[in-house]
Amino acid sequence: MSTTGRGLHGRVLDSLGPAITAGEYPPGSVLRTDELAQRFDVSRSVMREAVRVLESMHLVESRRRVGVTVRPKAEWNVYDPQVIRWRLAGADRPHQLRSLTVLRSAVEPVAAGLAAKHATAEQCAELTECALGMVAHSRGHQLEGYLFHDVAFHRVILNASGNEMFARLGDVVAEVLAGRTHHEVMFEDPDPAAVTLHVQVAEAVREGDAVRAEHLTREITVGALQELDILAP
Repeated sequence: MSTTGRGLHGRVLDSLGPAITAGEYPPGSVLRTDELAQRFDVSRSVMREAVRVLESMHLVESRRRVGVTVRPKAEWNVYDPQVIRWRLAGADRPHQLRSLTVLRSAVEPVAAGLAAKHATAEQCAELTECALGMVAHSRGHQLEGYLFHDVAFHRVILNASGNEMFARLGDVVAEVLAGRTHHEVMFEDPDPAAVTLHVQVAEAVREGDAVRAEHLTREITVGALQELDILAP
């Protein structure tokens, strides 16, 4: 959601959230809402709304007679897409990218195997369309178009797995793919081998070959980790 769409509290969040995740306000720091309201030139009610959002992400907590306190990193909702986006925008990017890619390597191959068993004809067709879209945008520095189809591809895999827990990770995967692109942690043109693997995964899912779908998807995630070794060591 854009800052404009979220109003004034969105502007506060877009400044305060990244500052917290970057460590500018270490755990235990007390945020004085009156001072922050003056700093951002917003009303107290707007500041309270921003704090409520940060509380929902477990980045801060409000304590009576103390104020708004930054929580330890271990307590943050690290699966929140906005928290992921903020962390990817800061110095923590290499660690965050690696953590998320390791998560993908644990989940997505299994999800692909399940998708081969449970995907509907419509989902199979959508997966093929996404893979072909990736092929079409894989040359000529068309990274935004490639990203669009890449995100859609992995959402279909997670949804088609039939596991609602996997499906909820769609936004997480979308953020890591977007962050990798927007922060230039990938090659100018995607690896042709990775593009081919996506096409082959779509084929395996369509053919109901769970073992092959899982194996090929594991190759994709291994390749993503290898790219990080080069581009974000």
